[in-house]
Amino acid sequence: MIERYSITASPAKLEERFGADVLDNYAPNFNAAPTQLLPVITTSSLQGISTFYWGTSPEWSKNKALSEKIINIRSESILEKPMLKKGIMKNRCLVPADGFYAWRRLGKKTSIPYRLVANDQDLFSFAGIWEEFEDTEGNEQHTFSIITVESTGIVASIHERMPVIFNREQEEIWMDKHSSENSLMALLVSYPAERMNHYPVSPRINNANTNVPSLIIPTPPADQFGNLTLFD
Repeated sequence: MIERYSITASPAKLEERFGADVLDNYAPNFNAAPTQLLPVITTSSLQGISTFYWGTSPEWSKNKALSEKIINIRSESILEKPMLKKGIMKNRCLVPADGFYAWRRLGKKTSIPYRLVANDQDLFSFAGIWEEFEDTEGNEQHTFSIITVESTGIVASIHERMPVIFNREQEEIWMDKHSSENSLMALLVSYPAERMNHYPVSPRINNANTNVPSLIIPTPPADQFGNLTLFD
């Protein structure tokens, strides 16, 4: 499961990269986590970057385990489930990002957090599907999920899943309302391993309430308790 990522670009850089206006309330996020309001671009609003809840809103997530929140969608399940198939045809979105986090498990009680980025350290996007619903008070809410695939290369050495990462050409196909089901599904593949880099980060990333620039700085490999390890 992919449950953390980063989007640290300035508003100006986001607007330049995606050709879409950024809302005034946007702020860089070094520890984007489920239930947070995060930037997305939908096929119905290409000129603007909206903010949707990742997976579910905070109110709906109370007393629920992380596994119950719809934060990831496995690409393999899309064509098997009518609701997901409808989502990929009608409710696609891009999720701007510049890195994501994954934990390498070294034992039952030891896991090391890593940040995975593009070699050029540039912005990219994840493939996403969004949803609209009304909460118990009749307010309109919007959520999104990130599509994942089996990981390859350096990512596979850390975690079995990874987000679907797009380049600009793939984004154009994904956001084209006239793209066919076959052309969309063909995009849901692992990002080329040779274009990615990774490094260990502080175990402070485990706390979703921690959101500071130092989280993306490379640190010596340490487990979730802060104990240094020889493995990297």
